[in-house]
Amino acid sequence: MIGKEIRLERVINRNSGRTIIVPLDHGITLGPIPGLTDMRQTISSVVRGGANAIILHKGMVRAGHRGQGRDVGLIVHLSASTSISPDPNAKVLVCTVEEAVRLGADSVSIHINLGAETDYVMLQSLGDVARSCRDWGMPLLAMIYTRGKAVKNEFDYRLVKHAARVGAELGADIVKVNYTGSAESFSEVVAGCPVPVVIAGGEKMETDKEILVMVEGALQAGARGVSIGRNIFQHQDPILIIKAINLLVHGKKTAAEAMELLPSLKGVKRSFSPGRKRK
Repeated sequence: MIGKEIRLERVINRNSGRTIIVPLDHGITLGPIPGLTDMRQTISSVVRGGANAIILHKGMVRAGHRGQGRDVGLIVHLSASTSISPDPNAKVLVCTVEEAVRLGADSVSIHINLGAETDYVMLQSLGDVARSCRDWGMPLLAMIYTRGKAVKNEFDYRLVKHAARVGAELGADIVKVNYTGSAESFSEVVAGCPVPVVIAGGEKMETDKEILVMVEGALQAGARGVSIGRNIFQHQDPILIIKAINLLVHGKKTAAEAMELLPSLKGVKRSFSPGRKRK
């Protein structure tokens, strides 16, 4: 599986063993929201800030290809739904691992909503994609959330640790889940998942300190990094906020130290678009 190991090093920093992933795949779900209108500009900003990898749908790979600047890991997203669908939680496959290989992907990702009415279809897709990834030596990032009529709190650590374990059980190389709100509870999520765990950015936050404290708690619990979208690409200064997150993820600084080292964060106004808070 040397091919998978080599590709993983383009997504996870080989020295720190951690990663900063910026998902930019929201266009299918929400349309061209602020921050995702000019993909080349957005990608350039997150790369300058220090992102290790970005997530794109297949049609945006060409639109976002810069042809200059520092390289960044490419994760091609394989599943989708839209906010105007009868059931936005029902994700379907819209790309294959083979297509991602031809696009030059370093990894692929898939979105699963446990608790949705069609979660059995999504679980089957995860199993099928994991098999193709093994055949092609392609790393697989599984984004697994608990969403549906029976789910009262998708941040409940008991549900989140189940979600993380599902990803590992079905062959994911990295699992992305919600942060449970504290390092103590999230440590149970990490303990039950034998593959690297990264946290989602979650709903929009009012202050940069909230973002950094969340990242700090996740790392203390054993998370291997973050996968944060709107709290980065809709930030007034995406480069600056990624640099701050970088200090925690790769520099092993605290949230307080990051705020002190980048004091200009205190004067940055936050900027978010209205509408749905999650993908």
